[in-house]
Amino acid sequence: MKALVSACLLGENCKYSGGNNLDPRVAEWLRRKGIAAVPVCPEVLGGLPVPRTPAEIVEGAVTTRDGEDVDQAFRRGAALALETARREGAALAVLQPRSPSCGVREVYDGTFSGRKVPGRGVFARLLEENGFRLLEPEDLESL
Repeated sequence: MKALVSACLLGENCKYSGGNNLDPRVAEWLRRKGIAAVPVCPEVLGGLPVPRTPAEIVEGAVTTRDGEDVDQAFRRGAALALETARREGAALAVLQPRSPSCGVREVYDGTFSGRKVPGRGVFARLLEENGFRLLEPEDLESL
């Protein structure tokens, strides 16, 4: 079995700040379950640089803190990451919480104030529409 995993959760420095969101629980869970990781960063796949200006979903479109519309890059990267998931035969996805790409249950509200609202990131939504099971790191402990 294979799982698509937000690359930042596995320690890849692809986060907007240039860092990562390494979560040792993810790699340990994958190892214990015998699941191969397929790391992806939809934002990088979409052509965005590392580091990059923070972005949030503003009125349905992904926009940077400076007001630049980066929605097409996010959607292009999500489509390419979906292609990777299909090619690799991934059955589920472990995604970075709150991300405008990967948030599964909530995302930032588009005001760049740190407030969160229920919702899915662009990539998480696309995966859901295509039948993938979506998980966040905190879900793994209960499986």
